[in-house]
Amino acid sequence: MDAEGWYSATQESVAALQAARAAPGDLVVDAFAGCGGNSIQFAARGCYVVAVEIDPRKVELAAHNARVYGVEDRIEFVVGDFFRLAPSLKADLVFLSPPWGGPSYIQAPVYTLDMLKPKDGYATFQAAQKIAPNVIMFLPRTVDMSQVEELSWLSCPPLDFEIEESYVHHRLKGITAYFGRTARPPSDH
Repeated sequence: MDAEGWYSATQESVAALQAARAAPGDLVVDAFAGCGGNSIQFAARGCYVVAVEIDPRKVELAAHNARVYGVEDRIEFVVGDFFRLAPSLKADLVFLSPPWGGPSYIQAPVYTLDMLKPKDGYATFQAAQKIAPNVIMFLPRTVDMSQVEELSWLSCPPLDFEIEESYVHHRLKGITAYFGRTARPPSDH
């Protein structure tokens, strides 16, 4: 892991809960894979993952991490820009944890979807919806919830929607929004 990877990686326990919403055998696109933490958890769940990451060094780190976890055979790593690749992708589920804007995101009392990088949350969600009917989106804890909910009813037809707060050591770390069938509680819990 590099310094940015340590800062931006989803906590392993949170990534495992997010991955539990996928069905074993699902084809999952991890749109902003980083060092691979979420991809690894989806693969450990029995999914096949296409992990897209624009930074070739992060892909090297993610591939190494997948080998450490023994799931490298269930993850295809792609160096590329998610927005350029999205029109040619199809899957059962898209996982979105786009860059939140670095450490400065914490200073915003309310995080709005237009603060996401490299494109706003609406454009990112729309790109994901063209790939799969089910989307999981991991966002900052101060995200404007009404904007996140708006994503569900801007869809045609409107998607089932659920918000989950992720706590680590009694501290709110982020918000996970589940859309489509992922909004339903997993059947094995």
